[in-house]
Amino acid sequence: MGFTPLEIMARCSAVWLDFRIISAGFNAPLEFLTGFIYEREDLRNIALIAHVDHGKTTIIDGLLRQSGIFRLNEQVQERVMDNIDLERERGITIVAKNTAIEYKGVKINIVDTPGHADFGGEVERTLKMVDGVLLLVDASEGPLPQTRFVLKKALEFNLPPILVINKIDRSDARIQEVLNEVYDLFIDLDATEKQLEFPIVYTNAKLGIAKLHPDENTKDFQCLFELILHAVPPPEGDEEGPLKFLVTNIDYNDYVGRIAIGRIFSGSVKVGNWVSMINGKEEPIKTKVTLLYGFQGLERTEIKEARAGDIVALAGIEGINIGDTITDIENKEPLPRIAVDEPTISMVFSVNTSPFAGQDGKYVTSRNLRERLEKELLYNVSIKVDFDSTDSFKVMGRGELQLAILIEMIRREDYELSVSMPESITKNVNGILHEPMEHLVIDVPEEFLGVVTQQVGIRKGKMQKMSNNGHGRVRLEFRIPSRGLIGFRSQFLTDTRGTGLFNHIFDGYEPWHGSITKRSTGTLIADRPGKTTTYALYHLQPRGTLFVKENTPVYEGMVIGENSRENNLDVNVTKEKKLTNIRAAGSDEALQLIPPKILSLEQAIEFIKEDELVEVTPLSVRVRKKILESNKRPKVRN
Repeated sequence: MGFTPLEIMARCSAVWLDFRIISAGFNAPLEFLTGFIYEREDLRNIALIAHVDHGKTTIIDGLLRQSGIFRLNEQVQERVMDNIDLERERGITIVAKNTAIEYKGVKINIVDTPGHADFGGEVERTLKMVDGVLLLVDASEGPLPQTRFVLKKALEFNLPPILVINKIDRSDARIQEVLNEVYDLFIDLDATEKQLEFPIVYTNAKLGIAKLHPDENTKDFQCLFELILHAVPPPEGDEEGPLKFLVTNIDYNDYVGRIAIGRIFSGSVKVGNWVSMINGKEEPIKTKVTLLYGFQGLERTEIKEARAGDIVALAGIEGINIGDTITDIENKEPLPRIAVDEPTISMVFSVNTSPFAGQDGKYVTSRNLRERLEKELLYNVSIKVDFDSTDSFKVMGRGELQLAILIEMIRREDYELSVSMPESITKNVNGILHEPMEHLVIDVPEEFLGVVTQQVGIRKGKMQKMSNNGHGRVRLEFRIPSRGLIGFRSQFLTDTRGTGLFNHIFDGYEPWHGSITKRSTGTLIADRPGKTTTYALYHLQPRGTLFVKENTPVYEGMVIGENSRENNLDVNVTKEKKLTNIRAAGSDEALQLIPPKILSLEQAIEFIKEDELVEVTPLSVRVRKKILESNKRPKVRN
């Protein structure tokens, strides 16, 4: 039995996979007509990509509200997609998350991605799930390093972008200049003519307003919804073909175990189906789908069946990891595994060996730390861990912030550990040592131009471009070794009095640039255990900046401050005033202490040198020497 022309027209959304209809003829036998890929007109899959703080999560807030997901009287917090404590505290997205809305009968799956370059691995695997992207750009700041990174990845996957120029209400908005900068960025990334014909929408995400022209008077996101329906192609897939499901994210539930989140590229799946899981070693493992979830708003809802094009979550498959493929029992062809860029920064995580070890945390052994890092590898494809040593592990990631976030998450789970100074990951190319480079973009007031240029120059940075936007601020672009940025953030904020902005992104490898001066000052080190006293701290204040306040427990080898000179100084911070019968007028007045500089985790990581560690516990962050006893530490003579 063959297909008639009317039957083929009825399936007008189907296109050929292997050959064209014309060449096959209208009366082709049924067995030859299994190459259809169907377009799901009832579905759209999109991702929001942008530089950090350009408004992705706020846009999603508006889309969720205006699609009717929430009740009229429902209290909803801002940035509702940022549901991890660290995300809400820092105001950044760390982990990619899924949501879904409905508009005019079409389901729109939306993926919110991180904007910081250190979490680029989340973006890379997220783009595997979608058919189009919303590229957000700040109407004042314009394209920044992460904008370039995420757009480059989207163009590589051939995903059509919708340009969203956000924050058009800013007093320093420069809409036309930013639009020209975006076109320049597309051309610089070798975009095709078709990719350059992207639609543009202007938004104020906080007020929930979108416009096709900056001067339009609108009150909602309607034109943005319409653009998504018309500019983002519907997902394609052969529903009658073999099942192919790519795992792009992993979640865990105490009741159902591991939950695999991803997209079905062909075929369909039902609850109770027996399937094959193909792991990293390409070994097929027979397993059963016990639960199937779809996304609706902020909720996961149980469904019975899913088809090609759907973004869903499968439960009940033990041992599944990111990058694995789920296929039919009979057809075991895996999809290409997710590939992410190589890490550029490494740190050594080790057991906490200080005298205060075990006082705050619940998990303190190397076995506990190893298990936690192995668990992290299941979720985070951009991190690598070297487990060769028994009590210390080399953790490699995209940047300081990514590793600092990982450490912070571990400590909040009641772990104790010590971490070393970050180091760049080098490699040999034709016998020559190469190191990772960064593209650094700095935005500062004009008066700080000199001091910032000097600091970057000391760290082997070379200026590529300088532009003045006419609002009293200057934008500088540098190419700098990755290790030159270790410890740069705190120095930069001090030099610019908190008014400077800088962003960076990985920019290839170059031959080794030679030694870079890190910290020019020494440290003040406690020479005995005890508790700090006001009397001792008062007399140490002229020596430098203190990191501890009075009545703080210390141990020998703990760094309690930064020396104003280059050498390290062992000091007694537990010294008390000797009591005598002699009193002089005014000698017993209250001693006034300068408030200490309490180091955060990031500041401590930036501060330390090669011979120092950061001791991290659930309640404290301390800086210490690797060798605690002063008589065993090598003496450095100036």
